[in-house]
Amino acid sequence: MSTTLRARPHSPRWRDVVLAHRLEYPFPLRYLCYALWGACYVATRPAELVRLPVLLAVLANLVQIMALNMLNTAVDVRTDARNPGKSAVARAALRIGPARAAVLAGVELAVGLLLAGMVVALTGHWLVAAAAALVAALHLLYNVEPVRLKRRAPANPLALGLSVGFLPCLVSAGAVRALPGGPAWLVFAGFGVLVAGRALWWSVPDRAADAAAGLMTPPARFGGRATIDASGVLTGGALALLGAGLALRYGAAVATVGTAATAAASAGVLALLYRYRAQAPPSARHLRTHVMPLLLTADLLLVALPLAGG
Repeated sequence: MSTTLRARPHSPRWRDVVLAHRLEYPFPLRYLCYALWGACYVATRPAELVRLPVLLAVLANLVQIMALNMLNTAVDVRTDARNPGKSAVARAALRIGPARAAVLAGVELAVGLLLAGMVVALTGHWLVAAAAALVAALHLLYNVEPVRLKRRAPANPLALGLSVGFLPCLVSAGAVRALPGGPAWLVFAGFGVLVAGRALWWSVPDRAADAAAGLMTPPARFGGRATIDASGVLTGGALALLGAGLALRYGAAVATVGTAATAAASAGVLALLYRYRAQAPPSARHLRTHVMPLLLTADLLLVALPLAGG
């Protein structure tokens, strides 16, 4: 298969930036949930979430997620060119220019760290800066050679679980409290494992393109079925951690509601993937438009529960 892509002329620049940052619906709202979760689970009242340090921390999380996506788009142009579900993203990267996209990602990482530093200056809570620095480091290690954790199958979902799930919780939580309480750590760990599980099934549609490019992601190395199985195991572990943390902090009723919604949405995704042969899973576009709105509903519920139950 030819991997030559030609960027169509006269494409609106804003659309290229949206695609390269993976800001199609419902991604932006899901990123907002990831950015907010930490603060929600340590705040004692909703008013705390609109204080300046929290808003800066949430913005730092969002900017760093955008930087991860832009950097991944810049370095994966050739791989995405082989993937029918990501050819539009590859064309957007070509119109922007891979080198320019990488520079933009670097600037965004720096902005995220600057925002985290501002939170530390306002609160004195060093957890924010430490977590944000680890996020930036993992984003670079995930994408940049010679390490490039994306092509190292066991480390791939772990890196994403940490940098998109667990550590952003510490960034926004640190803007509210110097250190989270015990149950919050369980919840945050659950979010990290949940994101790692989602990263696994989200990579299944990319299996053929990754394998053709020599990129040994989990589906390319272990196969689609094994990757879906592993995603189910991680999701189960995440639900156990979330349930324990929610029960200890808010009681059994809140824990049941939160875990049941997430379990139902996750089961729907895994059931859909199991109905297809591992070699021909649903496309990333189908997952984004038909499945992710269900996950978004569960994620928004996990934002609201601590505010209502606290």
